[in-house]
Amino acid sequence: MTARLDRHLMEPPATREITEFGRGDALRERAHRAIPGGAHTYAKGDDQFPQLAPAFIDRGAGCHIWDLDGNEYIEYAMGLRAVTLGHAYPEVVAAAMRELQRGANFNRPSPLEVECAETFLASIERAEMVKFTKDGSTADTAAVKLARAYTGRDMVAICADHPFYSYDDWAFGVTTMSAGIPESAVALTATFRYNDIASLQAVFDRHPGRIACVMLEAERNEPPRDGFLQKLQAMCRANGALLVLDEMITGFRWHNGGAQVVHDLQPDLSTFGKAFANGFALSALAGRREIMDLGGIRGPHERVFLLSTTHGAETVALAAAIATMRIYQREPVIEHLYRQGERLRRGLEQAASAAGVQDHFKLSGRSCALLYGTLGPDAKPSQPFRTLFLQETIRRGVLAPSFMPTYSHADADIDRTIDVVAAALTVYRQALDHGNTDPFLVGPSVKPVYRKFN
Repeated sequence: MTARLDRHLMEPPATREITEFGRGDALRERAHRAIPGGAHTYAKGDDQFPQLAPAFIDRGAGCHIWDLDGNEYIEYAMGLRAVTLGHAYPEVVAAAMRELQRGANFNRPSPLEVECAETFLASIERAEMVKFTKDGSTADTAAVKLARAYTGRDMVAICADHPFYSYDDWAFGVTTMSAGIPESAVALTATFRYNDIASLQAVFDRHPGRIACVMLEAERNEPPRDGFLQKLQAMCRANGALLVLDEMITGFRWHNGGAQVVHDLQPDLSTFGKAFANGFALSALAGRREIMDLGGIRGPHERVFLLSTTHGAETVALAAAIATMRIYQREPVIEHLYRQGERLRRGLEQAASAAGVQDHFKLSGRSCALLYGTLGPDAKPSQPFRTLFLQETIRRGVLAPSFMPTYSHADADIDRTIDVVAAALTVYRQALDHGNTDPFLVGPSVKPVYRKFN
């Protein structure tokens, strides 16, 4: 393992309670005056964290972060899962800095556009062409446009159990946050349920000859059952719809070739983002040549205005992505994510059992991308209990809206996290015994991002 930060070799934060967030709280009000929601990403908003939490992150190194008040944490959210090597990873930073000093954006393509595309396609071997953009929403919307152009159809079917594909109308019109989206757009999107192949068949039956593509993640909280993904792929083929696999989370985390390799899928189109530039802004639409080439300028076909953004291929992010992918190619990044994730899973399950909350604190997902569920005394999902868990882990120096291990999480970080969670779950147990979180929780409960009203 090379190019690791010296900080990674140091001990995790010393045990002490973190309760002071004065500088961060002072900036919070300024943020809400200037920014709708107080943050430019809903998942980073105040309503997603307890009152006793850092309002802002000042800096990061490896898997450690510091807030404006100097409090240090072991982190697992890692830039909404976009950072898999670690914050400020030296080799990636050096590559980005070299290009930054050479100019970030030009009037003709940089050679890095070709190099990055070829490096990407060497990893994602089931794709033949790729085009870059800045965010996953844009890539997924471009996939829908290509599918409609290729098939001549107007509708899209998306898995309702996967929460986010795009901020555009075709995706958000079927959520609870549909304000500002016309019904005419909503009518062009149908939904089905994961692991329920009959629900997808019903979509095709209700809209014969109209479904341009089926979009989903390969897996999220639960694994596919009874050959669900293979049946779904076959159903797409039989009904003339394209299969679009959203690999924003799974790509460069599950396998160097993506979840499509893990599940032996051959998507017509797939989208990537987050991990493959280690937090730098870069996403990708990839797929079969005959489909992707509709966005090209050669051939007699009708043109598709695919992805054309001013900053879509600025050189700093491309350089970061190339460096990141090369590290993946030569070092056991994926293996490390699984190993540390499994170490963490075992420790957290033991801690939950020791605290007697194993029926109320549940882990799900693959070891490289662990999610957790918080259940109240009635054994139903509980936002107040999620808030309490976050509050008590933050208080002890761990920030974990989920548990996403990185290449920088050392054994000492994992072991310290297990100790912190064990302590937090003793408070969780007390709240369960009390019947609610009221005596233990400071401030309001967190809320779901997708809700009709504030």
